[in-house]
Amino acid sequence: MPHELPKSYEPGAIEARWAEYWVREKLFHVDTPPAGDTRPVFTLLLPPPNVTGRLHMGHMLNQTQMDILVRWHRMRGFLTLWLPGTDHAGIATQMMVDRQLRSEGKSRLEMGREKFVERVWEWKKLYGGAILDQMKRLGASVDWEREYFTMDENLSRAVREVFVRLYEQGLIYRGKYIVNWCADCGTAISDLEVKHEDVQGKLYEIRYPVVGSSEFITVATTRPETMLGDTAVALNPRDERYLHLHGKKVLLPLMNREIPIIADELAQPEFGTGAVKVTPAHDPNDFEAGRRHNLPQIEVIDEQNKMSANAGAYAGLDRFAARERVVADLTAQGFLVGTKDYTIAIGKCDRSGTIVEPRLSEQWFVKIGPLAKKAIAAVESGEITITPDNYRQIYLNWMNNIHDWCVSRQLWWGHRIPAWTCDACKEVTVAREAPVKCPKCGGAKLEQVTDVLDTWFSSGLLPFTTLGWPEKTRDQEVFYPTTLLITAYEILFFWVARMIMFGCHFMEGHEQDPAIKKASGWAEKKNDSVPFREVYIHALVRDADRQKMSKTKGNVIDPLEIIERFGTDATRFTLAAMAAPGTDIAFNESRTDGYRAFANKIWNAARFMFMNVDRLGTGLRPVLDGSETRPYMDALEDRWIASRFNRVTAEVNEALRTYRFHEAANRIYDVFWGEFCDWYIELIKPRLMETASPETAKLACENLAGLFEASLRLLHPVMPFITEEIWQAMYDGKPPVKSIALAAYPAADESQIDLGAETEMAVLKDLIASVRNVRAELKVEPKVKVPVEVFAQEREIRSMIEQNRSAVERLAGVESIKFVERSLANRAGARSTARFDVLVIYEKKIDVSAECERLTKELEKMEKEIANGQRQLGNEQFLAKAPASVVEGLRRRAEELRVLREKTVSKMKELG
Repeated sequence: MPHELPKSYEPGAIEARWAEYWVREKLFHVDTPPAGDTRPVFTLLLPPPNVTGRLHMGHMLNQTQMDILVRWHRMRGFLTLWLPGTDHAGIATQMMVDRQLRSEGKSRLEMGREKFVERVWEWKKLYGGAILDQMKRLGASVDWEREYFTMDENLSRAVREVFVRLYEQGLIYRGKYIVNWCADCGTAISDLEVKHEDVQGKLYEIRYPVVGSSEFITVATTRPETMLGDTAVALNPRDERYLHLHGKKVLLPLMNREIPIIADELAQPEFGTGAVKVTPAHDPNDFEAGRRHNLPQIEVIDEQNKMSANAGAYAGLDRFAARERVVADLTAQGFLVGTKDYTIAIGKCDRSGTIVEPRLSEQWFVKIGPLAKKAIAAVESGEITITPDNYRQIYLNWMNNIHDWCVSRQLWWGHRIPAWTCDACKEVTVAREAPVKCPKCGGAKLEQVTDVLDTWFSSGLLPFTTLGWPEKTRDQEVFYPTTLLITAYEILFFWVARMIMFGCHFMEGHEQDPAIKKASGWAEKKNDSVPFREVYIHALVRDADRQKMSKTKGNVIDPLEIIERFGTDATRFTLAAMAAPGTDIAFNESRTDGYRAFANKIWNAARFMFMNVDRLGTGLRPVLDGSETRPYMDALEDRWIASRFNRVTAEVNEALRTYRFHEAANRIYDVFWGEFCDWYIELIKPRLMETASPETAKLACENLAGLFEASLRLLHPVMPFITEEIWQAMYDGKPPVKSIALAAYPAADESQIDLGAETEMAVLKDLIASVRNVRAELKVEPKVKVPVEVFAQEREIRSMIEQNRSAVERLAGVESIKFVERSLANRAGARSTARFDVLVIYEKKIDVSAECERLTKELEKMEKEIANGQRQLGNEQFLAKAPASVVEGLRRRAEELRVLREKTVSKMKELG
């Protein structure tokens, strides 16, 4: 007998209990299968949230979609591994602990590196698991036994191995280059970590006197303070205006330093005066020009964004204070020609918001070309597919224009670069372990480089390092390449591209277990070095007005707050139901409230079912292999619901296969609420209460319970908590498997799809709905039964209505049904469809005007549907590709609409 459910559905009361149960029972742990295991495999890597993080709506969407697919595959018999972990988040974590120290009146610099790193580990132990605890509460079905942290010793060893191998292969080098410098973070940051925004600034035009003449060259700049480090003025070699100045020099204003005039393509004749100042130490384009002409590199802005000693009289000033002084002095000395308002694309650090300063710095770089070449080929060849497809071209465009990657960061927290400098000869040694002596001079005093690696360097290795690399392991044979990566567009280049580059490089020659590869559907794939077979880029979650969420706008939606109010299941269902590929989600609480009502509907339906199971003493026959049992009885509603369930099951499976989460969720919603709860349960109630034939009631109840159990399994990936609660209750805590998550997912049985039953039930529902609508318009009291007249030209339809007379009378409040031989379409107050006319007999004057208005709206709606159908049926390309059943359905509907249109037009004429 089933366990009794509480009267009201309270998600908070059940969700924490099942979340804890799933973790405690290790339900989602996957042991490494032995050789010979031929189960299909489904593997995902969780995009590791920062250890400093708190769950936001982006995480919630990402994890909901992953969890839906993971649960779906697991229930379909796949060996399913979802790997969880957190990222050490170098800059973010260091800034977090720095702030904590400052609040205690302490300083990182006073503490020293070793003690500071110890403090960060303490902080991580206390607070670093918060976001994973939130994931557990949300029921993410990851393998917690395999949880990783990017600074774990085994992963750190793999990071060192990768760095050393790249260095030995000539793909890592050290050099002085222009980097994006964030003074607030105290480190170089990559191009991807710089966010540009347009602001109103000034364009300053400055005259540089030509040495030995009375001429001036006018240049323009938005950063006049950098002129103190100018080492040339560039002119385009094709610019005839300046040919006579080639080889001459100008006097640098304020610094009184002679600098050369160079001919270089850096200067474009059509822009401004055609002359540009060259500051190799503070602009990436100038840096390259400086290298071409062997110009000196004079740094005038230091690591704190203050002017250096090279800035002369301006040394020690903040860069913006120096700008004001420089402009004032240029004006006073007659070098400033003028200023103009100018829109500037300012680069800001994505983390601190500080304006980034391009400056010369010695850094470590990855020579990215050879790695990018393999990563481009992997996508172009189709070995990796990217969905939606437009992101494929975005990826390829970026990869074809990629620059060398600066991987060093001036931080204390992170993977320290495995390089040591000899105190005696300054030789730099890159090694897997700390060298005892210098290989060049034999010196014993070596100091490790203080820089750490960019966080994305280590996270880019995760698809293979989490599976035991650099050793060759059985885990790699089974689970690599991973199947799918679901992630946001904003880290397509930060993370996705780098995983592809590293995977293709370091896993080259790897072969997945052939039997598992074939079973998983990847037999045609040739390249097993790729980190994943597919990438799905999910949309952004915006507010209800489709605005991007931001703290400054005050429109950030906290998913934990939404969950507290509506429950996890309703929140997940909202995100799934709105997640059409390529379309951003305008999150609206009213939708979540609606899906909370959906959960409540399921709860109440379960209580109704349990009440009848208790009363009748029926059992439940479990269906665990995915093939649904046929209904025991041959009533129309049984054949109809079985057909609808199997049709929807096929649609849901196909929708999930193609990441159309919204279609899967909406199909389940429609069949569970709109058909199973609203119609099927109502239609079988008389049979459940059949006292004359207890066997009839018992069979009806078994039918109800069997279909309900299968519907729970259909819904489970999207709403895991309520389905687990009810499913466990159905077995009174003694289910055939430990969790519904381990039961079989429904598989469509085409033999149960009954188009005839669906057509007949559609007519029956239309008839009941038509009578209900007329009753509402006539304001008939609910308790009052009304007689109706029905005209049905087709004998089969008339027979079907006759057979289901009691259902119509009970559900539509009908006293009696009289069949007539002539159309009722022209009778005032009648309702017409292509299959029947129905007239409610009730003494109340019809509002002719209102009736005409209603018919006009119906006709307009019909005309649109007719036009759409004609357009599809007239499209040869569509007809060639569409399934025959779809085309036949459109043609049948076109004929129905033709008949209905004739009836509506006739009725409107009759009403005048």
